[in-house]
Amino acid sequence: MDPVFALLGILGALAAGAVSPGPSFVLVARTAVAVSRGAGLAAAFGMGVGGVFFAALALLGLQALLMQVAWAYALLKLAGGLYLVCLAIRLWRGASAPLAMGGMIAPAGLLKPFAFGLLTQLSNPKTAIVYGSIFAALLPADPPGWLLAVLPPSIFLIEASWYAVVAVAFSAGRPRAAYLRSKSWIDRIAASAMGALGVRLMVDTAVPPP
Repeated sequence: MDPVFALLGILGALAAGAVSPGPSFVLVARTAVAVSRGAGLAAAFGMGVGGVFFAALALLGLQALLMQVAWAYALLKLAGGLYLVCLAIRLWRGASAPLAMGGMIAPAGLLKPFAFGLLTQLSNPKTAIVYGSIFAALLPADPPGWLLAVLPPSIFLIEASWYAVVAVAFSAGRPRAAYLRSKSWIDRIAASAMGALGVRLMVDTAVPPP
């Protein structure tokens, strides 16, 4: 496959995956509307860094190792599921508290929302397999150096840009006002979504597909 078409195909497939709703979307949207636009953008930056991490794993062929070493992959899925469940419990407990006290992320500083974004992105090791599958299907057998150099920053731009759009959209006046009116219900819905995804990861670990 021509390297240019390979690059476009890989980025298109990853962009389609990035816009699918999941815990990353929930976290960035909730951070932007509950804390600030800057905090949401910091979380979006963390998502981008997480995408680059998974791309590096795929390029190094480590996703194949995860598939071969079943216990390591299961351990990573279990850890990711536990992280999402803990995050969901924390969010649920703060749902009925005032925003200043019940926010999942402290208003001061951007390091914490960045860390939440990065850890949420890394909490699902299945993403490493998705990246690896896309690369295996579309990456040339002997890719040129420029393609390997362009992929990581391009993937960062796709992941970070999409979640930056989410952060900007949800930090606008109307979404923020709607959130403040219904904070407890919105937080509990977000917590339920995150918790369900975490439980699903752990169930997949305990009961692998046939």
